[in-house]
Amino acid sequence: MTLLGYDLGSSSVKASLIDALTGKCIAKAQYPDTEMKINAPQAGWAEQDPETWWEYIGKVTKLILSNPGVDANEIKAIGISYQMHGLVLIDREKKVLRPSIIWCDSRAVSYGEKAFKDIGEEKCLEELLNSPGNFTASKLKWVKENEPAIYNKVYKMLLPGDYIAMMLTGECKTTTTGLSEGILWNFKKEDTADMLLDYYGIDKDLIPERTPIMGIQGRITKFASELLGLPEGIPVAYRAGDQPNNALSLNVLNPGEVAATAGTSGVVYGVNDKILFDPASRVNTFVHVNHTKDKPRYGVLLCINGTGILYSWIKRMFGGKYTYDELNLKAEQAAIGSEGLVFIPFGNGSERMLGNKIVNAGMMNLNFNIHGENELIRSAIEGIAFSFAYGMKILNSTGVQTKTIKAGNANLFLSPVFRQTLANSTGSIIELYDTDGATGAALGAGIGSGIYKSEEEAFMNLNIIGITKPDSNAIEMATTACEKWIRTLETQLINL
Repeated sequence: MTLLGYDLGSSSVKASLIDALTGKCIAKAQYPDTEMKINAPQAGWAEQDPETWWEYIGKVTKLILSNPGVDANEIKAIGISYQMHGLVLIDREKKVLRPSIIWCDSRAVSYGEKAFKDIGEEKCLEELLNSPGNFTASKLKWVKENEPAIYNKVYKMLLPGDYIAMMLTGECKTTTTGLSEGILWNFKKEDTADMLLDYYGIDKDLIPERTPIMGIQGRITKFASELLGLPEGIPVAYRAGDQPNNALSLNVLNPGEVAATAGTSGVVYGVNDKILFDPASRVNTFVHVNHTKDKPRYGVLLCINGTGILYSWIKRMFGGKYTYDELNLKAEQAAIGSEGLVFIPFGNGSERMLGNKIVNAGMMNLNFNIHGENELIRSAIEGIAFSFAYGMKILNSTGVQTKTIKAGNANLFLSPVFRQTLANSTGSIIELYDTDGATGAALGAGIGSGIYKSEEEAFMNLNIIGITKPDSNAIEMATTACEKWIRTLETQLINL
């Protein structure tokens, strides 16, 4: 008996097949091998083709099924994790009307800011727990104003995971956590955010029917079965955005627990049972995957757009001659503080924690006689780690404690320099686990389908594989470098 999890990212589509009895991964696959293209028709825009996502779901499924000993007939449930905040528009024939406006696209910032002021900041924060910002609802408003011919054809607006679930099951549905990530959920009324839809002049009928986050959401259709090679009728039993799902994969489900990831973007995500918000709306609160009315669970999310994307950019700028492991080894040869070189990593659109400002990336204090490859690479890693430290202070101010952080052994958390710099500059202990988003989605499907009787049963085999603690001999140097980085950033913010 096995469980299949999909993880739709902006870089690739991943899949994991899990033995339901042991929780162990039987097979993994990723497609494509190189990073998926993000199209930018204009500066600050970011789009991907949902039909390409579906094509890659097919390819990654066939890779999974090609593994020796894998039997498609043993797959008992499917879960979906997906890149958050994207907008997919379909017509009545369920055809995509335009490329998806994805999470790092900045075009709707002004719409969200105006809504925040016009509706009332206090009212938005009390009921939506967020500013409408640059989230999915504001992106739909942008389409309404700028592409009316397309908007008039819209049957339903979907999040990326809703689209994949629709292609698998034929059903147009969304979830409570999905609506909350699009700022389409009223936490006070426990219902769709009609006040924002009314303000934007968006027809409520465009919002899909809700389905449980963990529960039977639909079943594999004959169409999907023939395309993917999966048996018809397998239940899709879980879907969630990548960050709530990352928390699930790390068994971060209860108040006081914190998860982090550092892929294309970076996130620190803490769980609580109280409705809290940041008065400056620099962090965001969403419905967590195990939320119920009787047992409320909310995820408080700090997002940093300019993280792993900077590191992949560095790799490309060296012509690909170094692997990520080699980049890390070179960074280890540079001193803490990178000999004064400061790298600001915010070159991937507007940054929520910086008031939705487009700061852009930059290097400061570059000295041609001192700095070489090692310092350049280390300064990039430190810049990312220090951006986490900066954001975690904001998160702490909302009541979320970040003394122990759980992370998957992936992306930048594979870098010893990154882990140690983050631990030293924040005083946090970092626990690493051998899990990922696709594995979390599979386990979520196991819970949602009833194969697991409890969350505890689903995660009984999740074990720590590594711990990074602050290094007492390096804390002072790291703190000094971080403070210098913060001063540099805040000077740049003043000049914007």
